[in-house]
Amino acid sequence: QVQLVESGGGSVQAGGSLRLSCAASGFSDGGYRMGWFRQAPGKEREGVAAISASGVGTQYPDSVKGRFTISRDNVKNTLYLQMNSLKPEDTAMYYCAARAGSGLSLRSSGYNYWGQGTQVTVSS
Repeated sequence: QVQLVESGGGSVQAGGSLRLSCAASGFSDGGYRMGWFRQAPGKEREGVAAISASGVGTQYPDSVKGRFTISRDNVKNTLYLQMNSLKPEDTAMYYCAARAGSGLSLRSSGYNYWGQGTQVTVSS
């Protein structure tokens, strides 16, 4: 049973930084693509970063490109999201997601395992 547990959320002023972590357990042999998503109240869930099983490939939407960096440690089974130059519009619940297999995806349909989320609040 795959489990994903996020941590590292909190409150920060605009321009600040946060680093989110996602501890994964229950991964079977073979690679898992992973991603970070966010959802603000009244808005659809949005993919903000994706990483391939090997960690070589990454993908970001324009809204966070240059500010967010996704990385993973496959020995520790941990996914990270470094968020810099945060803006009030980055305020949301952040979720990590995983799916067995290769490739990259910023779409929710590309994943079948989800964490419970960690709240990020950016004040102006």
